[in-house]
Amino acid sequence: MLPPAIDAMVESAELVAAAAGGDLAAFESLYRQFAPRVYGLCLRLTGQREAAEDCTQESFVAAWRALAGFEQRSRFSTWLHRIAVHTVLARRRGLRVAYEVAEPKAGLPEVADPGSDAPLDLERAIAALPERARHVLVLVGLYGFSHAEAAQTLGIAEGTCKAQLHRARGLLAQALGLETS
Repeated sequence: MLPPAIDAMVESAELVAAAAGGDLAAFESLYRQFAPRVYGLCLRLTGQREAAEDCTQESFVAAWRALAGFEQRSRFSTWLHRIAVHTVLARRRGLRVAYEVAEPKAGLPEVADPGSDAPLDLERAIAALPERARHVLVLVGLYGFSHAEAAQTLGIAEGTCKAQLHRARGLLAQALGLETS
């Protein structure tokens, strides 16, 4: 018997293959499995719930249309996240919106101590970053993209990606009062 993490990857590969063959139920299972992470990525990149919901939906529609061409050279989640990032960037090119920090929904468990404002402070600090620095931080720092992958996805040079990440980290440290100068 495989460990749960490996078993889930095998199951995902089987679901991807079935969905690529036109199995709508398999694609629905993939949607249920990956929608929360795609939504989180879109929310951090757009900063607006409605825009994130729209981008999530558009990402899955695009994934469904392109799934037959998915060659499985990368993980399905990586491929799907790239689609989501491209969807957000395409949307941002067409329309400029102010970044808004999403308040936690009532009734959801807190990650930090109930009296702590740390998670919301971090989200606000990320929200206040300049757009390019925020995008690099989200992709590299939060979603584990390599600098090369993030640079290619964002259409910037790898050196620019590294510089933007350094800038984002410095601005976050300053905003959160963590500077050690």
